[in-house]
This record gives sequence, structure tokens and C-alpha cells, in this order.
Amino acid sequence: MKKVERPKKPLLFYYMVVLLAMILLNTFLFPRLMRQEIIQVDYGTFLTMLDSKVVDFLHNPAKYQEIGARMPKGVLLVGPPGTGKTLLAKAVAGEAGVPFFSISGSEFVEMFVGMGANKVRDLFKQANEKAPCIVFIDEIDTIGKKRDGSGMGGNDEREQTLNQLLTEMDGFEGSKGVVILAATNRPETLDPALLRPGRFDRRVPVELPDLQGREAILKVHAAKVKLAENVDFNAIARAASGASGAELANMVNEAALRAVRQGRKLVTQEDLQESIEVVIAGYQKKNKILSDRERMIVSYHEIGHALVAALQTHSAPVAKITIIPRTSGALGYTMQVEQEERNLMSREDLENQIATLTGGRAAEELVFHSITTGASNDIEKATKLARAMVTRYGMTEDFDMVALETVTNQYMGGDTSLACAPETSAKIDQMVVDTVKAQHQKALRLLMDNEAKLHELSKFLCEKETITGEEFMSILEKKA
Repeated sequence: MKKVERPKKPLLFYYMVVLLAMILLNTFLFPRLMRQEIIQVDYGTFLTMLDSKVVDFLHNPAKYQEIGARMPKGVLLVGPPGTGKTLLAKAVAGEAGVPFFSISGSEFVEMFVGMGANKVRDLFKQANEKAPCIVFIDEIDTIGKKRDGSGMGGNDEREQTLNQLLTEMDGFEGSKGVVILAATNRPETLDPALLRPGRFDRRVPVELPDLQGREAILKVHAAKVKLAENVDFNAIARAASGASGAELANMVNEAALRAVRQGRKLVTQEDLQESIEVVIAGYQKKNKILSDRERMIVSYHEIGHALVAALQTHSAPVAKITIIPRTSGALGYTMQVEQEERNLMSREDLENQIATLTGGRAAEELVFHSITTGASNDIEKATKLARAMVTRYGMTEDFDMVALETVTNQYMGGDTSLACAPETSAKIDQMVVDTVKAQHQKALRLLMDNEAKLHELSKFLCEKETITGEEFMSILEKKA
């Protein structure tokens, strides 16, 4: 009997089946993807950075509607990663006692045109049904990037999604009590139509915390661990200058891990201080063996930094010097801690910093009459500071107050580009070289004038491996 073969279905048939299935899943499952929470944790500590009128309006909308005031439709939180933008959004919802919806911008991005726009419509439909409520869109730059001005690619999925978002934010009534909070660390990439009043009316910078903020954040996270009685949060906050909220939380956790590894049930001040170094420079590599000559070179290098810093005025005091290698690759480091928070730096302050950075190489040259690769990171930092003095801070007589460099993407490390002629660029390079050279010579003079102390301190550090700022200053101030 002859076997009858069934005709094969064309590939387009299977493609259409898959497409239909994805559309059905998108239509019926997306409402479950948007995460709804009732925030019961008190985040009141964080609300000092955000406008309390948003919370008050959600509590008492009639008071504002009576006079004809309109609630801001959207609030944009901008700042570096790890500063607590999501926590601030939760704080508002927690204080207002309203439902909190959270979704990431990447969840709107789909392969097929129209699906992202459909998700936007579903989002605002749910928000209006649950009003008053707060909708939080994280990483909004995923869908909110500036549209292409070339006239090409106007029908792609991302632009369709953005257009739908713009339409929905114009269409819903702010008086219903629906507030859109969004977060990004790349505000310069957002479309101007998204940032105009009537959509995102307010822009709240969430910067790195200051001294008072760091101390408060440390206390919030430290409340979850068992602490010894002698913990000084102010000293830890001063040592953790420039740390974000996420890094501070990590420091507290690292301190707790260290306490457990050492068989203790309480976190001490020493644990917290060590955790700062772990986050900044990595764990200690005590199994890394340096030769006697290398240990001596690293000791002189680090004492060179510390000695130049201590012999200059307006320099941050030395808190710790160590020659124990770290997992970051550093063979040693010198820690300086400011006594108080500083928001402005003078030209003299920056020159002192450059001199301190060159102090390690200067000590190697003075004692060993040779140079090593150990100063690579110092060279990079000194050059960056000197270039900024010339191109951004206007600290030269030749260029005066002329901006020669632009900074973009400031919250993601900052990308710089020169905005000047090639001849000017060559002159800038020469001025940077001259600035670093002058401070290098200054560091050499300071070390030559105090060479006896350089030898004494370096030998002491080589024996002890780690010394405190107090030990360093007592030897330095001791008369011969």
C-alpha cells in the first residue's frame, strides 16, 4: 500500500503561530508582571531628600483641589548608581500608605513592534484603577532615549513605546492621585518631550551622601546587626568619604562577616574600619610573598606619600599606612581622612594632592636611585587632577576662565572630551606636564629635607607591616 505523505506546512505558518502566542501571553500575562507592593516599612529617614508635598497630596488631595492646584504628574530621580533612588520611591509610597507599583524600563522592550506600547497602556490602565497609587519606572532611559533626528527609523519598537508613554502621561488626570516616579543615572540621554512640565514636572538629584547622610545610612543598616558598645559611626562615616548608600550597606555586611570569621558575636569598630578597606581596595592577600627588597621599596613608597602629606598644610591627616597586598592589586596604600566634610577645593589644595601622589615615586628615586611600576595609579590620578585644573577649573593664567573640556555621563564615571583647537590641546598637554613636574620637585625637596625621618619611618613600617596615623605622627614629631 502506497504511503500518502502529508503536505508540509510552510515556515511562515509556524512563525505566525509563535507570534500569535507571544501576543496572547503579552496581553493576558503582563498585568501580573507589574509588581504591586504595599510598603509597610518606615523609610522616613530617606524622605528628607524628596518633596514632602507629593506625600501630602496623596494623603489630602481635596485640600489642593479646592484651590485649583494640580499634583505633579511625574518626579524624575537622577543620581549615581547605589544612592537609593528606589528606596526613595518606596519611602514616598510608605509614608502615603498607597499601593506601590514597580517595573523596569527594560520590561517594555520587545522584539515585535507594538508590544511595548501595549504594555504602557496596560500600566496606566492598572494605575488608574488602583488610584491613588505610585508607579515607579526604574532605568527609564531604556525607553526614554532621545528620538533620532535624522528622520530614519521612526517606526522601531523603542520609539513606538516612548510615543505611547508620552501620550499616556498627557492623557491621565493628575487629580486622581496617580504619581509616576522614574529613576535614571543618564538624564542627558532622555527625550526633551519626556522632561517637559506636564509630564515629569520635578527633577530630584539623588547625589552621594555627605558626612551626616553617611552616618545616618550606616546607623540604618547597622541596626540589623549586633554591635559592640564602642562603635563610632562618625569616624567610620569620615573614613568612607565618597561612598554611596549601597557601598555603605556592603561595608556593614562585610564587617559582620569578618566578626563571624573571627569567632565573635558582636561587630566592633575594627571590623567596620577593615570593611571600608575591603570595599575600597579588596581583601588582604597575606599569602602573597614579597622579597625583602620589594617590601623595603613598598615601605619607602608609602612613607613617601604619608610624609609629603604630613609636611604640607591643608592636607588631610594620615589615618593608616600598610604594606599588606590587597586583591585589587595594590601592594600597599596610605589612607588619609578629612576631619570635616569639604565641598570646595582651592588651587593650593589640588597642588598639595598632586605633590602627595608623587611622594611615593620621589622616595624611590631619593633612596634607591631607580623607579618602579608601583606608581602607575599615582601617575594616573595626578595627571587627571592636573588636567582638570587646566581645562575645567580655570586655574591657569593663560586660559583664565575658559572651559576647554566638556563632561558627559557625569553619573556613570564622566566621559571627557576636549573642545579646543589642536594647537590649544598641545599647550594644555604642556601645562599639565609642567604642573605635575613642579609638584614632583616639591615632594623631592620635602623628602630630602626630612630624609632621616623617611628612613626611620620606612624601617618601622617594614617591620610592623601596618601602622596607624597616631604611630606615624609620634615618630615624625619625636625629636632626634
